[in-house]
Amino acid sequence: MISKTWSRKPIAAFLSVAVLSVYSMIALASPEAKVASGELTVSGQVTVNGQKVISGGTLFSDSVIVTSDNSSATVNISKLGRVQLAPKSTLTLSFTEKAITGQLDTGIATVSTLVGISVNLATKDGSVVVDGSQATSFTVNAKRGNTVVSTQAGLVELRAGDAVKQIAAGESGTAGTPNPQTTDDDDDGVGGGALAAVLIAAGGAIVAAIIATREDEINFGGTVVVISPSR
Repeated sequence: MISKTWSRKPIAAFLSVAVLSVYSMIALASPEAKVASGELTVSGQVTVNGQKVISGGTLFSDSVIVTSDNSSATVNISKLGRVQLAPKSTLTLSFTEKAITGQLDTGIATVSTLVGISVNLATKDGSVVVDGSQATSFTVNAKRGNTVVSTQAGLVELRAGDAVKQIAAGESGTAGTPNPQTTDDDDDGVGGGALAAVLIAAGGAIVAAIIATREDEINFGGTVVVISPSR
């Protein structure tokens, strides 16, 4: 009788471990356990972590995106928002389920987010912060040696040192000192890069208008149109 009892205990323990292992694998495979990612749409020459990419790819957190001349990139992050990069921009982009963070080394980035999503986008001059209390759309320009922030919808904070400036929709703010030697390629006219930047800013304004009027219906997780890189 004693030998039979002891033989059953290891079997029961083994079965318990097996069931627990299977349950853990199922939990890890569930949608809630998936790593947040974004869908990438590009035009022209764009690299992610040093590798050339095309539209339709998946972008993960902590990626470095670089756009060349006359090129642009859009990252559509489901349930968070959208990040757009103008030509000649470099952005390190990170995100979680409720936040978008990044480092804009140079160029222009437009960020549009839903309610409940916080943002902290840093430049060499300071950082742009969104608390997530409302849907927000803003553009950060770090091309001329300083940082210029303009808000299309919602409210953002521009923090530089001990200074904090709130920038509401339709307003702009500046941090840092412009470098007179830093100019755009086409200061005398609207070239390809400048035109793309204008279009991205206009796109941000359109998104802001949609957010303001249909905030309860907007969904950033829709289908991304695949655009092949220009040859």
